[in-house]
Amino acid sequence: MPWRETRDPYAVLVSEVMLQQTQVSRVLGKYGGFIEAFPSLDALAAAPLAAVLEQWRGLGYDRRALNLKRTAELVSASYGGRLPSDPAVLAGMPGIGPATAAAVATYAFGAFAPFIETNVRAVFLHHCFPDADRVPDRELMPLVEAAWDRDDPREWGYALMDYGSELKRTMPNPSRRSTHHREQSWFEGSRRQKRAGILRDVLARPGGTAAEYARSCGVEPATARELLGELEAEGFLAREGERYSVVG
Repeated sequence: MPWRETRDPYAVLVSEVMLQQTQVSRVLGKYGGFIEAFPSLDALAAAPLAAVLEQWRGLGYDRRALNLKRTAELVSASYGGRLPSDPAVLAGMPGIGPATAAAVATYAFGAFAPFIETNVRAVFLHHCFPDADRVPDRELMPLVEAAWDRDDPREWGYALMDYGSELKRTMPNPSRRSTHHREQSWFEGSRRQKRAGILRDVLARPGGTAAEYARSCGVEPATARELLGELEAEGFLAREGERYSVVG
């Protein structure tokens, strides 16, 4: 995992955002190319959104790419292109949140910033709540904080990731006994797939109308208009008259 070989805050941030809801194997196939295309926060901030989305292709949940670019723009404009080390500050940036902020603080800055994500959750459910169901994170967090290594928080975090992953591979996933466990929704034929298809079509053929994208993507015209409006409202697309293109 190349992100474990660096303490560059930007590179760590990219990996942590990519790893949200995405398997390590898929991230490994995209991480190096993304960093090569956008080697710094300033480079990502200055890049066209279309180029960022193109590099992100295949990872899914494109909102993560949009938020990552927005964070880069914020850091470039307000922090001189240097990512803050304070997890409380990081958590307020687009698409980051408390767990990702703590992970970046841990892995990039070596901070003591315990956090819970799916693998950490698996470890503590397995050892501390072996027979319990519907366990909330508020009951796990004091144990996570007490156990986290203060002398080497970075390596402890990586060890928990690996151990939790192994537990989930070799036994029934302990995380299923958490109140926060959610099954990932089926992608094939879903609204999420239709939305992703329309966004990809606008990237490939900017300047089309809702009717044109509906035909090329095989969705109902009303659905196409709704999804295009949603993408416009979220900041992915711009509309001129009846024609859509990617922002920037």
